[in-house]
Amino acid sequence: MKGIWKYKNLLPTIQDINQITLGEGNTPLLRSRNIGPSLGLENLYFKLENLNPSGSYKDRFAAMVVSNCLQQRKRGILATSSGNTGAALAAYSAAADLKSLVALVDGAPFGKIQQMGVYGSELLMIKGFGLQDLRTKEVMDHLKELAVTRDYNLEISAYKFSPVGMEGVQTIAFEIADALPEVKHVFVPAGGGGLFLSILLGFSKWQTNENEQVKPMMYCVQPSGNDTIASVLMGKKEMIKALVESATRISGLQVPSLLDAQAIYDLSLNHSCNGAIVEDEEVFLYQKLLAQKEGIFCEPAGAVALAGLIKAMERGEVRAQDPVVCLVTGNGPKDLKALDQIYTKEDCEYAEDMLQTTTIIENKLNK
Repeated sequence: MKGIWKYKNLLPTIQDINQITLGEGNTPLLRSRNIGPSLGLENLYFKLENLNPSGSYKDRFAAMVVSNCLQQRKRGILATSSGNTGAALAAYSAAADLKSLVALVDGAPFGKIQQMGVYGSELLMIKGFGLQDLRTKEVMDHLKELAVTRDYNLEISAYKFSPVGMEGVQTIAFEIADALPEVKHVFVPAGGGGLFLSILLGFSKWQTNENEQVKPMMYCVQPSGNDTIASVLMGKKEMIKALVESATRISGLQVPSLLDAQAIYDLSLNHSCNGAIVEDEEVFLYQKLLAQKEGIFCEPAGAVALAGLIKAMERGEVRAQDPVVCLVTGNGPKDLKALDQIYTKEDCEYAEDMLQTTTIIENKLNK
């Protein structure tokens, strides 16, 4: 069985003829060779969602969304995105020969926008959208009306808007539980919280249907500039609250609205949940560390889980022998601008002749 449909018995019913896949899922659960040992962790794993077909975990969402649209005989898809959702939906819509239009978060990285455009999606960036809570609500309401009048599906990667699509994301939890049933901690980056909620529900479903012993502590990791959920789960705030504007520079996690926050909080009362708050600069540091110590090339959001693990270790919440999983959610080329903080064109030296070539090489080898 290909893609997410390996777990079709745990997913909403979609007829075989409507099941679209580009080979998403079945991503590696890679044991850390260097970062884990350097932290004193014996069993640190990275779930490499950056290796999905369009470069992020959102391909699982898109596979379910587009398959469901085919089953419902919809004309096409309206969506909102800061990048990864739009790229995934554009790719899967192209495979299904469906039209797609994406309303873009203001300031979304051009690398992600370009990817959507290459797949053939219609695109529109809206000032303040995705950054300001009021503007975001206005755009969402307008898109809902358009979806009804045009017989399109409105798809936003949050349970609040796309509960069927988000069921596809639960397959991350299924794969972790399948491969590492002894897992003790799972660290998940969060903006609006859809990914965290999906994995929390995925583990719950696995416990009910497959193995009740798989009950990891779930960590919701957020940048401090978009702390809508994590501090509440940590007990540092009493109630979840939307932000007027997101202040983080981590693309994909700039979600000031409370999309799935309330559902997460409600479930956390009966599940093992915690949180972690990280700074943008820490995220960029661990993005570099993942590349240079593990060979994992991810966008900044893909390093947020590792930054959260470090915070949990500082609080003494993770033991050396505990099996730990950090989600790496998207690949490096998704946000090329962020890579300038790690390596620029000027960092690559240029030699004019063989004498200079020899000198530069000797200097580099002697470092």
